[in-house]
Amino acid sequence: MNRIKIGRYAGLWVLFILVLMGCARMGNPDGGWYDETPPRVVRATPADRATNVRAKKVRIEFNEFIKIENATENVIVSPPQLEAPEIKASGKFIDVKLIDSLKADITYTIDFSDAISDNNEGNPLGNYTYSFSTGDHIDTMEVSGYVVSADDLEPIKGALVGLYANLADSAFHKLPMLRVGRTDSRGHFVIKGVAPGTYRCYALEDADGNYMYSQKSEMLAFNHDLIVPSSKPDIRQDTLWTDSLHINAINRVSYTHFLPDDITLRAFHSILTDRYLIKSERAEADHFTLYFSYGNPQLPVIKGLNFDEHNAFVMEATAKKDTLTYWLRDTALVNQDTLRIELSYLMTDSLGQLAQQVDTLELLSKQPYARRMKAAQKEFEKWKKGEEKKKKRGERYDSIMPPKSLKLQLDVPPQLDPDRNLYFHSDVPLARIDTSRIHLYAKHDSLWYQARYELTRKLGSDDSLSMGDSLVHARHLMLRAEWKPGIEYSLELDTIAFTDMYGKVTNPVKMGFKVNNNDVYGTLLITIVNMKGKHLLLQLLDSSGKPVKEVTTDDGQAEFFYLKEAGYYLRMVVDDNRNGRWDTGDFDQDRQPEEVYYYPDEINIKAKWDINETWNPKAKRLFEQKPGKLVKQKAEKQKRIMNRNARRAAQMGIEYLKKNM
Repeated sequence: MNRIKIGRYAGLWVLFILVLMGCARMGNPDGGWYDETPPRVVRATPADRATNVRAKKVRIEFNEFIKIENATENVIVSPPQLEAPEIKASGKFIDVKLIDSLKADITYTIDFSDAISDNNEGNPLGNYTYSFSTGDHIDTMEVSGYVVSADDLEPIKGALVGLYANLADSAFHKLPMLRVGRTDSRGHFVIKGVAPGTYRCYALEDADGNYMYSQKSEMLAFNHDLIVPSSKPDIRQDTLWTDSLHINAINRVSYTHFLPDDITLRAFHSILTDRYLIKSERAEADHFTLYFSYGNPQLPVIKGLNFDEHNAFVMEATAKKDTLTYWLRDTALVNQDTLRIELSYLMTDSLGQLAQQVDTLELLSKQPYARRMKAAQKEFEKWKKGEEKKKKRGERYDSIMPPKSLKLQLDVPPQLDPDRNLYFHSDVPLARIDTSRIHLYAKHDSLWYQARYELTRKLGSDDSLSMGDSLVHARHLMLRAEWKPGIEYSLELDTIAFTDMYGKVTNPVKMGFKVNNNDVYGTLLITIVNMKGKHLLLQLLDSSGKPVKEVTTDDGQAEFFYLKEAGYYLRMVVDDNRNGRWDTGDFDQDRQPEEVYYYPDEINIKAKWDINETWNPKAKRLFEQKPGKLVKQKAEKQKRIMNRNARRAAQMGIEYLKKNM
């Protein structure tokens, strides 16, 4: 019996030996073995790492048919080429033709990254770089790092990253980058073929392809750190995978470690201060909107060409005054399909200075008067039929159609957090608010008592800034009160509590809600170290990265109250100018964007628990901080041999055992 079993297992060993010794064949329906050997470079002309090269054409030959994936994005030629090189794969060859003139005494690198694979099975060659020099030596240094978005630490994919030996700030504006790399899906970049020296490093979203910062709309990153390339011998662990889940072996491999390898650049867009009129729009008949590229304290002057503009508008402006909305007071103007105006405003001229500009605009209603009247008539006929049916049934009916009421949107949740408020929104500016018709009641011991409240403009709303704190012509309102946990409340609005500028009034409204008890909440206490003297804005984020609460602190102590059970994340802004928001940078003014940090772990809040955390924002490198669940730019899967033969052999071995045991 033992001899029989030994014979059977011997057959399995023979099978595996055949797997290892068998020739590599393409995967076929008949179950043959897969080709798992990556392509290999046979020769190159000029030779790889050749010196004193004068030719602008490169041919690289491989031992099998190959292909290049998206050469335009994946292949980086350094020093950068102002005219894009021609890169073609044909059969077993890759041909590269440089269009720009060759520079003297410099190393050229053509970094294919992992874009090369064999044509049949897609086995990747791996990170392959070809180089040659127009001088008598090859520069072999490398520097690497990461580019992240300054406001949320998202990895930036596809950004150009370059070195300058000229350390003056003006070089970024006037000279193309000396050597370049490009960021991958992790925001990681490598710049190869670097000569010994001292450099500055920049990142750029190079919209015009000139390898310098020439347009203010381009995303960029800069700092004043000096980059001095160096290297040292080192050992790394290389993992060999049996398949996507199983490790075959972990080998220790000696290699040259190039430094620095953790350059971190925070990318941002500068504010575009050039001012011009983007567009005008009259989406609804009762108002029109002017969109400017940038705001200005001096508002435009409007002259009516086919109407009298005097006291004709109620104006709303965004906080930056770059979007202005004009509501028409007179219904006769609302019914006028075309409004012709002369608009006088400040616009940036060719010298970059603000100058007076006068435009003539025609503002056409997207809903013509005739169409609106037709829709109103259709609505009236529908109402009339309904009333006639009521009359025939002997029910109470109306002979005159009641006027439309003001549709007030109320944000009143049935379960209210003690630190939350109630919000009202009107589609049309309000002309009158009668607070004597707005009632708030609280229930104590089965009895209802009137509760005090305060009605104000909603913070951050785009209502008319010229109206100050007045509620006249507001559209976004906030009702604040001392909300007591566990207490029921009732909000009641009488008829005509609110009246809009066209005379529409609200119908009676009654809404009940309850404030949650304290025992459904937890508390988070954060102690921040290594940020002494900084004014900090901390935002608690939900699982999608949306802020749910925010606090500020000057002493490093921050408290978040009334937190429901959930997993949260934490973002911190070093609010240098104390304006309560993150601010971008400006290269020309040598101003970096405000610093942003992420607490690297999820914070789990439990009801009735006080969570205490100590956080050193600088303990972890910036590009490693943002929790993976919040990262939207996910890292692409790294290409590697799929090891299908090993899986096939294992499966065949199992089948063999089943048949012979």
